[in-house]
Amino acid sequence: MAVVAATVLVAAAAMLANPAPSTQTGTALLSVVAAIALLTITGAMDDIRGLNPAPRLVLQFVAVVLAVTSIPPDMLVLPFLPFWVERAMIVVAWLWFVNLVNFMDGVDWMTAAEVVPMTAGLCLLGAAGALSPVEIVFALALLGAMLGFAPFNRPVAKLFLGDVGSLPIGLLLGWLLVVVAGRGHLAAALLLPLYYLADATITLGRRLVRRDKVWLAHRTHFYQRAIDRGLTVPEVVARVFAANIVLAGLALATVLFPGLPATVTAMALGAGVVALLLVDFVRVDRGRSASHQP
Repeated sequence: MAVVAATVLVAAAAMLANPAPSTQTGTALLSVVAAIALLTITGAMDDIRGLNPAPRLVLQFVAVVLAVTSIPPDMLVLPFLPFWVERAMIVVAWLWFVNLVNFMDGVDWMTAAEVVPMTAGLCLLGAAGALSPVEIVFALALLGAMLGFAPFNRPVAKLFLGDVGSLPIGLLLGWLLVVVAGRGHLAAALLLPLYYLADATITLGRRLVRRDKVWLAHRTHFYQRAIDRGLTVPEVVARVFAANIVLAGLALATVLFPGLPATVTAMALGAGVVALLLVDFVRVDRGRSASHQP
């Protein structure tokens, strides 16, 4: 809860210290903050007392729809689609992203290894014109909050994000990524979270094929399988962190060098980096030999 509170309060304080934004910007920010608050409450309820999957998903859906109203009507991620079709796709994708951030928060430092490079990348994208100053402030605030949280979450962790932290963090990151995509940088918005998208989506697809109960806890994510096979938590998160640094650099390249050749090259390199990491996680067999050691 401290990570979310620090992010919102510091961002609000920074904006109050500067000239007031336009009425439209202020209304949009209120929608985002209200959605963050709703997911924070939802996550707290789930952490403390537990929520059934159906009401939890409904509350997440309401929060995402509320956040989507912050997107200006003329900001289109997929302009070749009818407006309402595009907005419906954004809601579904954003809802999935909120949940995958929660799903991937399964070991110490994992979320920090994702959020720190991603928010740093978003700040650089903002400096290149992909985000407004207000949006950069939110990215900076979340970056600082995660850096402050990381020492307490280092293996073996003393503090955890829980749903109260991971759900609103997913919503805030989703908002910034949608804005980046809406300003004509869809490739950058896909590259920044590409490892999370790949690991969580492939894992969900495999579980659906096996007809598992996807809302139940499990240990079948690629990074979890690597730990079960013998890699230590620091070794896993170090690989994820390094991959995310590369992805952030590729995302920035697509903004600095617009055009199809640079975009295709960056996307291909990003996909290759993520594929190599996933293969590395499933092929490691140190745990099988280590399991026989005293």
